[in-house]
Amino acid sequence: MKAKQKLKIFMTMIITALVTFLITILWIYGGTGKINSSTSFLGSAFKSDKLSTKLDLIKEKISSDFIGEIDENKIVESAIKGYVSGLGDKYSEYFSPEEMEEYYSDTVGEYVGIGVYITLDTEKNEIVIYDTIDNSPAREAGLKSGDIIIEVDGKACNGDDYDNITDSIKGKIGTKVKIKVKRIDNNKEQTLDFEIERKNVEIIRVTSQILENNIGYIYISSFDGTKVSDQFEAEYDKLVSKGIKALIIDIRTNGGGIVDEALEIADLLTEKDEVLLIEKDKKGNEQTTKSKRDKKITMNTILLTNEYSASASEILAGIIKDLVSNAKIVGNTTYGKGVIQSLYQLSDGSGLKLTTEQYFTPKHNEINGKGIKPDIVVDDYTFTGELDLQNDTQLKKAIEILKK
Repeated sequence: MKAKQKLKIFMTMIITALVTFLITILWIYGGTGKINSSTSFLGSAFKSDKLSTKLDLIKEKISSDFIGEIDENKIVESAIKGYVSGLGDKYSEYFSPEEMEEYYSDTVGEYVGIGVYITLDTEKNEIVIYDTIDNSPAREAGLKSGDIIIEVDGKACNGDDYDNITDSIKGKIGTKVKIKVKRIDNNKEQTLDFEIERKNVEIIRVTSQILENNIGYIYISSFDGTKVSDQFEAEYDKLVSKGIKALIIDIRTNGGGIVDEALEIADLLTEKDEVLLIEKDKKGNEQTTKSKRDKKITMNTILLTNEYSASASEILAGIIKDLVSNAKIVGNTTYGKGVIQSLYQLSDGSGLKLTTEQYFTPKHNEINGKGIKPDIVVDDYTFTGELDLQNDTQLKKAIEILKK
């Protein structure tokens, strides 16, 4: 997508990446993407006579009668949020400068930070490291999953500080943060101190392994990030070098991300010059995107989907269903998000994410509100992000098909 917020799947634990985006890129959504720097549209948005008259009356009454303190910036931000919210579109949204930075951090996939995920243990009121990112400063320093953060830069912390802890650990590239953790290993408790330098951290969205019968398995957790397709191709090449004979691509619970990344992966599965995506704007104008490369993945392939496979995931699923004869889809019908958002950035750092186009599969099938129905429906399993070889009926069906 040109700018698309991924569907959040909230599990029992809250996971936060302790990273800060280094803003050096304006055009992050590919050659067809839309990120615009402008302040003019805000002015015009509030020039409506009906709106400006009512706002003037309310502002005058607040100024003359309200007994509390008035934060003008907060009022303006809230007013703009309300204006956009009035569209009634769950995908369109206004971001304050702080929210815009966080949104970038969530979608681009390359960060400045130490590279850990944390969760709140509400029972013990502790901040626990859920995982560390591959090749990150945190992992290189020796922080581990299960470590409990008890101090940051000399200041003690517990679960009460969870909402603010990321701000304490964030910082500029090249600076250092001191973290003290409690680690329980073999029933022995120890306290460890770490001093970690903040660096660029690349988020790994793609992992792979070899299953039975030389079947390769690639899991794409999200299309957020400008290197997802590169990661996918690298994992595929690695599996091929190890002798796989068939392939499973898993996009279950993948809420989408950057459309161009999904299209780059689709390019590996399709013939050159095939129409991959059709986009229609407000005026009814249609634009098509075609594959640029010769087909690379010719082995039998299964795509796993579920009801949380959304957005860019559905673009990939639609392409496979319409064009790829050596591939089948197994799982649940996908989420049904077939609209694209454009992201406009203002000079003060705030932004507007606005639904601007609808997209269709190569055969012009509508996705929005309908989703992509699998070739083989297996709906008796709930995928949580962890591969369960014993109980995953969708995976088992994929393996069964590929064995034949």
